[in-house]
Amino acid sequence: MSYFEELGLAQPILKALANSGYDTPTPIQTQAIPPLLEGRDLCGVAQTGTGKTAAFALPSLHRFATDIKPRPLGGCRMLVLSPTRELAAQIAEKFRDYGKYLGLNIQCVFGGMPIYSQKKKLQSGADILVATPGRLLDLIEQRAVTLKDVEIFVLDEADQMMDLGFIQALKRIDLLLPKQRQSLFFSATMPKAIAELGNRFLNNPVRVSVTPQATTAERVEQYVTFVTQGEKQALLNYRLQDEAIDRALVFTRTKHGADRVVRHLAGAGIKAAAIHGNKSQGQRTAAMQAFRSGQLKVLVATDIAARGIDVPGVSHVFNYELPNVPEQYVHRIGRTARAGADGLAYSFVANDERGHLRDIERLTKIKLLPESLPEGFRQLVANLPAPVQVREEAPRRGGGRPEGDRNRQGRPGGRQGSGRSRPDYGSPLMSRDGYGRDEIPVSDRAPRNDNRPRGDRPQGGERAYGDRPRGERPQGERSYGDRPRSDRPQGERTYGDRPRGDRPQGERAFGDRPQGDRPRGDRPQGDRPHRDGQRT
Repeated sequence: MSYFEELGLAQPILKALANSGYDTPTPIQTQAIPPLLEGRDLCGVAQTGTGKTAAFALPSLHRFATDIKPRPLGGCRMLVLSPTRELAAQIAEKFRDYGKYLGLNIQCVFGGMPIYSQKKKLQSGADILVATPGRLLDLIEQRAVTLKDVEIFVLDEADQMMDLGFIQALKRIDLLLPKQRQSLFFSATMPKAIAELGNRFLNNPVRVSVTPQATTAERVEQYVTFVTQGEKQALLNYRLQDEAIDRALVFTRTKHGADRVVRHLAGAGIKAAAIHGNKSQGQRTAAMQAFRSGQLKVLVATDIAARGIDVPGVSHVFNYELPNVPEQYVHRIGRTARAGADGLAYSFVANDERGHLRDIERLTKIKLLPESLPEGFRQLVANLPAPVQVREEAPRRGGGRPEGDRNRQGRPGGRQGSGRSRPDYGSPLMSRDGYGRDEIPVSDRAPRNDNRPRGDRPQGGERAYGDRPRGERPQGERSYGDRPRSDRPQGERTYGDRPRGDRPQGERAFGDRPQGDRPRGDRPQGDRPHRDGQRT
């Protein structure tokens, strides 16, 4: 008898677990599932990759299996909040795997996708709703979903929620939730600010910690190489040629930096894709699917993906740039050495990043092993291939924002305080390489076809229709609007084209009457009608 059978989980859940070959619990599951089955609130300190999703999914599904209720219209029985789109989609997929024999309605909503289709799916209600905070508030404001029927509330990755500026959004959501509910609160770290946030949601919780705070994966070998910022790309190209690499994650600090790395890797013949907040949801999903399936060997990401990527087989993690927040380093290298496998983590450290390295070593209490530069490295730097423009495979479709999910204090992945989303630069018609038009170096801009004086252009096919002198075109080619008024009979004219003198005054609309044919003083001011919002 397996551990899950001993817990007395419902048979449909046990059947799903058996089909997936999942019979050995992780430490977080053995500590969290029993009190959750009793209906207790829980505060858990656990990193991603520790089996945390199953720890709160299995007891929740068991409750739904034993306490069958109709779905609340426009509402949900269980709400799970996630900081990133990728993590939200991953959680929803796990719920579908574990509950596939229960017939539950499981919905996942996040930004970057058309909100209309999400509203339509939620009209009949959902048993389980997985959401990011920004899109959830959008749906609440549009009266597409209500939280008054929530029985179980899960806040996952609370520390990243705070890092991304979702604190005010979470407080608003808390006010909309019913007081009588079961609340689960998970965070990889538990500083004072996170603990205070947990106290807002929890009522006499059971506290579970499966690993000391801010420790790194024990099976990850961590190396550091000191190199200048300009030499990092050559070093990365060299490291990625290692045949032992199955899948590699490369982390950068900025979105434009991620795009720049992908272009340089393409120039070196290394296929890679970037995933960050400026990418449309279609581009992010396509990159993740290719990486999971093994079609893509290298994925370049910002920290928005550090906790949303649970891909078996990630053998190497490269910190192309160290994170500003030392805790983020823990989450980055935690993408490898999963499910008992070994992993390697390499950090490229420039002189101005040595302070970040000291903070990381102080936090993790681990000294990174120094790794020397490869032999002949200076020649590699001198022969660094030129970057190559990468064409996006999944252009953005209408209805979605390309930046990270919206919050009420700022916009992770976008410009602070800006209500506008960045345009998608995957199209060759837009500006190149993920930069705004005003951010492209002049030397990198493609030559424009319309920067020549009009008189220099040949009269042939290069000229736009509106650029032709009217005299060069025979009358038969003229469009209706190009015909001189004098050469067409009055019967062809539209109403607005007629000279005012050929129409009786009685036919005139009020707005066509010349202002000069009546004195303004012949009518009291209060009787004047309005036209287009302006007084006549």
